Amino acid sequence: MSNARRDSWRLAWPLVLSNLSVPLLGMVDTAVVGHLPDPAQLGAVALGASVASMLYFAFGFLRMGTTALAAQALGGADADELRAVLLRGLGVALAIGLVIVATAPLAVTAGLAIFAPGVEIAPSFEAYVRLRLLGAPAALAGFVLVGWLLGLQDSRRPLALMLATNGLNALLDVLLVFGLGMAADGVALATAISDYAGLAIGLLILRPAWRRLGGGLPPRAAVLRRERFLRLFRVNRDIFMRSLMLEAAFTTFAALSSRQGELVLAANAVLKTFFTLASFGLDGFAHAAEAMVGRAVGARDRPGFKAAVQAGFVNGALLSVGLAVLLWLGGGLLIGLLTSLEPVRALALVYLPYAAILPLVAVWAFLWDGVFFGATRTAELRNAMILALLVFLAAALALPPLLGNHGLWLALLLFLGARGLFLGLSYRRAGEAFAFPS
Repeated sequence: MSNARRDSWRLAWPLVLSNLSVPLLGMVDTAVVGHLPDPAQLGAVALGASVASMLYFAFGFLRMGTTALAAQALGGADADELRAVLLRGLGVALAIGLVIVATAPLAVTAGLAIFAPGVEIAPSFEAYVRLRLLGAPAALAGFVLVGWLLGLQDSRRPLALMLATNGLNALLDVLLVFGLGMAADGVALATAISDYAGLAIGLLILRPAWRRLGGGLPPRAAVLRRERFLRLFRVNRDIFMRSLMLEAAFTTFAALSSRQGELVLAANAVLKTFFTLASFGLDGFAHAAEAMVGRAVGARDRPGFKAAVQAGFVNGALLSVGLAVLLWLGGGLLIGLLTSLEPVRALALVYLPYAAILPLVAVWAFLWDGVFFGATRTAELRNAMILALLVFLAAALALPPLLGNHGLWLALLLFLGARGLFLGLSYRRAGEAFAFPS
């Protein structure tokens, strides 16, 4: 195994574990409120968490953009710029977070309009969203800290940070709900408190790295350089638009599933869980590729860049084959674990082959994402997502009337395949100028 492939594995496995801790925390939230006598609390947490997740997902560019810019500064051995990247990112994250806190009533209103919860759920839903979004400044700043550490080629400290934060969150869930008699509002408050605790832990964790870069604050001129801020906003703008379009595609998939009836909706939801689990592994190698590519670009290391790209694709392809085999052979068992409803199980088995081959199709989109993020070629990422979304919408409108739910799954496969294809064509068209423009 080459050094680049070993580095890819070294960076990827802690990220996979970090990703897995997120749904586990969601399970703890569900289990805690699920043991309360009022079922409305469970609905409030489910809907409120959806609002918070959609908001935070839209600002995921804070993590991705920071990783790429930090990795490039590391490759260029520019300690002042490396520290400035963190400070700029934290400034933007805190500003956005404060806006989210100030506009939380609008998020509540939008959530009520979109989800239309019943009168028994609405008050708890509103309390959950308002309390949960109090943690927005810290949560978004945490994205920046994780991105910066990953840019330094360090994925173990982000894992420690994620495990500590989520562990505290689970402990506070139990304390506030069962100890202090709170309900959905207690789960939200636990998450908000954990966000701020996580930010404090993250700042402590990165202190050794900060000292190695010289300690203290970088020159003010380095932090406030106009062209650096313009680059930051350009990168973040493109990633933000890409994230919104990605969310639009999966929201459309859910909406078109719902139109086919509650049985199809339930079966598709079960199978989409498989894709979510597969994405945790694929994301790990995509993030590793992002960090390695960014460092090579910053160092203008052409052999290192090619090795990073190759390592990401070889390791990612091997993982995707393993995931596909696992889902193909064990999908029936997993379906049985996720639902006890026999009609849902039977229907999910019909469409299981689509979920099983998804990793083989999606891996190229994930890995190209990492390469393009690392090289900060975010305009191409945005443009490829626009084209892929158009392909998906056309297929999602044309195929289901002819093929039913088979057509909807084919449309999703086309969407993921188109993303990888369009990014691959952009990479090939750019040639050597992709990472090293003259």
